Amino acid sequence: MPELPEVETVRMGLAKWVTGRTIASVEVHHPRAIRRHLPGDAHFAAVLAGRTVLDISRRGKYLWLPLDSGDAIIAHLGMSGQLLMQPAAAADEKHLRVRFAFTDQGPQLRFVDQRTFGGLAVSEGGAELPGEIAHIARDPMDPLFDDEAFSARLRGRRTEIKRALLDQSLISGVGNIYADEALWRARLHGARQTDQLTKPAVTRLLGHVREVLGEAITAGGTSFDELYVNVNGESGYFDRSLNAYGREGEPCPRCGAPIRREQFMNRSSYSCPRCQPRPRPAP
Repeated sequence: MPELPEVETVRMGLAKWVTGRTIASVEVHHPRAIRRHLPGDAHFAAVLAGRTVLDISRRGKYLWLPLDSGDAIIAHLGMSGQLLMQPAAAADEKHLRVRFAFTDQGPQLRFVDQRTFGGLAVSEGGAELPGEIAHIARDPMDPLFDDEAFSARLRGRRTEIKRALLDQSLISGVGNIYADEALWRARLHGARQTDQLTKPAVTRLLGHVREVLGEAITAGGTSFDELYVNVNGESGYFDRSLNAYGREGEPCPRCGAPIRREQFMNRSSYSCPRCQPRPRPAP
């Protein structure tokens, strides 16, 4: 599933191609793509026609497009969603779900989603921050992210550090890939208990989270298959820089020990058994 770097890469592309343009028409090709817009596809298309996109914003893994009406379009990519800019004459994609045409007759915005886990919706009055995503915490790349408050909340919990990093109500945008990479850099096993971390340890970990996310944004995100691409259909290449995630059995770039894979919340965690020893069980 796309994490912060992938969604931020898409946001930057949309900001370049969509900001300031006026929507001429909207076509919904699959109702599941707007299942969170309860009034339905006809209302979705009608309420957006003639509206100008003012900006492209992001909260964690969600995008929203503020409109001149005071409303906003909320977008979540799910596992395979793509927001692509395409010439109007380009053939429809096999999994095209929603098409936005603009009054300038320039490139269209197309929402393509093979697995249909992603979706779009209109948030009434949500231009500043849609209420539907207001519960999601700020991400560590946000200038208003509060490091002190995060540290206090994290250390006040009794949970595993990786579970905490994936908790979007505590810190948003970090998913399985970048949690593993940040923990590898911090030399912490994901099962370490948050209430046992010192404040300096949390500060160091947060610094590594920001490093990983920043480097991944520069690389355009991580693409393991054709499902994640930017608005121009290009893949990210941060997978070339991964030190732990997906590298089971390969030597740790730091110490040479084979990277291990462990089951975690119906997915996999990757770490170095030497650099990131498992915490000892509590007596």
